[in-house]
Amino acid sequence: HVAIITTVAAAHLEAFASLEDIAREKAAIFEGLEPGGTAIFNGDLETSSILADLATHPNGFAIGFGTDPHGIMVAEDITLTDTSSVVRGRFHGEPYLFKLAVPGRHFAMNALAVLAAVSIAGGDFGVAALDIATWAPSAGRGQRETLMLDVGEGLTIDLIDDAFNANPASMEAAFEVLAATQPTDNTGRIARGRRIAILGDMLELGPDETALHAALAQLPTMNKIARVDCVGPRMRALYNALPPEKRGTAVDTAEDLASAAHHLLDAGDIVLVKGSKGSKVSLVVDAIKALAAQGRRTPEKGFV
Repeated sequence: HVAIITTVAAAHLEAFASLEDIAREKAAIFEGLEPGGTAIFNGDLETSSILADLATHPNGFAIGFGTDPHGIMVAEDITLTDTSSVVRGRFHGEPYLFKLAVPGRHFAMNALAVLAAVSIAGGDFGVAALDIATWAPSAGRGQRETLMLDVGEGLTIDLIDDAFNANPASMEAAFEVLAATQPTDNTGRIARGRRIAILGDMLELGPDETALHAALAQLPTMNKIARVDCVGPRMRALYNALPPEKRGTAVDTAEDLASAAHHLLDAGDIVLVKGSKGSKVSLVVDAIKALAAQGRRTPEKGFV
């Protein structure tokens, strides 16, 4: 009765000739709608016109969500803080305001689709807008966790676990989340808390994979990231494109970096771990969590 396309990104170019082909394949979900069903799609994409055309079906409805002021589900303002996303806009011309307990423009956009679907399915929009404030990302999908290094000293790091999937669009979204966070100064060996990105290969990107990896260095939010550690042969392109002061460690496998995790972080840091599942950077997530547990058993000021 309701079908949603949250986004179309360069995630499977190895299997498709173009972004437009990916959009058409995703839009095939609309073919399964019941008569009178509703197609909900992201209206802020370069392929949105394709989705809009294919969302039109007999006796059905189509709802575009995003920042287009002429749309049905419109986000007029999205404000990111260290711990939240506040969204203000209009749905069918009526104003709404809701908050997510996690920063991220991509999370906010997905929430627009969710609330539209709730309303179309007969649910209460207002109740759903309140309930969605309790949502949190799952492990590997942007989950943020404060890890205690020393209970007595109150030394912590923040870990953003986004290790399940990666493509250029989701990398950009994750960098935006990391840039919105606030590290803690003057708690560890290094006076200034840092934003650190540990990045694994983005897989299935096709013949342009080298250029797509290197292009991450040009994202505006990269300016707020203190250091980037790279995992895998494809991420070498990003490592080489980074200015020397941002280059951390470049290794071939996640196992190599996991075994050296104790050299990467200090109290007060915020670290993002992200890569395609096949890059196995979840091993680095596990290693960081293990270090935190060890630090609680053997307190010391920061990692050595």
